[in-house]
This record gives sequence, C-alpha cells and structure tokens, in this order.
Amino acid sequence: MSYSPKTSSKFNRIAKKFPKKLKTALDDQVRSICEDPHLGKMKMGDLAGVRVHKFSFFSQLYLIAYEVDQDSEIILIHAVGGQENFYRDLKQYLRS
Repeated sequence: MSYSPKTSSKFNRIAKKFPKKLKTALDDQVRSICEDPHLGKMKMGDLAGVRVHKFSFFSQLYLIAYEVDQDSEIILIHAVGGQENFYRDLKQYLRS
C-alpha cells in the first residue's frame, strides 16, 4: 500500500531553496516514506504523533518531519532541514 504525500507551506518554502541534487535526494526520501510510513522514528512529548526520518546528503544530516493519516492514506510532510534547531522550529510551527 502506497500513501500519497501532502506538503505543508513550511516544507515547500524550505525545499525550494535547496540545490537541484538535494531536491532529487529529498524526492527519493519522500517516495520511500510514502512506501513505508513507519520508516521514521515516532516522537514523544510535545511532538507526539510526529515521525522524523533522517538521511545524509554529502555528509550533511537532514531531517524530515511528517505525520501519517491512516484513514485517508496521506503522509502530511511538515518540515525538512538540518539538525540544528530543527525540533525547536518544528514545535513552534506545530503550535501555530
């Protein structure tokens, strides 16, 4: 069963600034998340219900935050970015 991705405005705003090769790698990661939604690690506390998938691109670690909607088979992708301040920014985004 394959899920369909739905991206947030925050994700789109960040991803459009990425270089072309990184965008391609990001697309591959989103595709693999849609094939296996349990790929990312489930978070607890303030980020309960959110999963985070980590991947490396040219020795730089990137994180993708997403939620899985089992009923409508949609992956809601919230954010992508480097490790620094990722969780702090994600909490602020989810609160608003």
